Amino acid sequence: MSRMTRVGMHEAKTHLSKLVERAEGGEDIVITRRGEPAVRLVPARQGDGFASLAGAWEGRVRIGDDFDELPDELAESLGMEP
Repeated sequence: MSRMTRVGMHEAKTHLSKLVERAEGGEDIVITRRGEPAVRLVPARQGDGFASLAGAWEGRVRIGDDFDELPDELAESLGMEP
């Protein structure tokens, strides 16, 4: 388990690059404002987010030619004309 370090806002501004290195190394850094926790400094993870999923299923999924066709019975159950 990583240890937590609380750092005041002024100290954080003065030593930001060192704090970033420590956070990247796994240390839990909490920046405080007037003694109260304000934010947590954590490393950004590469590949996080929706953009990292683009192309993830390429070549693994096939969409049928009839994908956009709604079966008559389903259209009727939705109150639509078949």
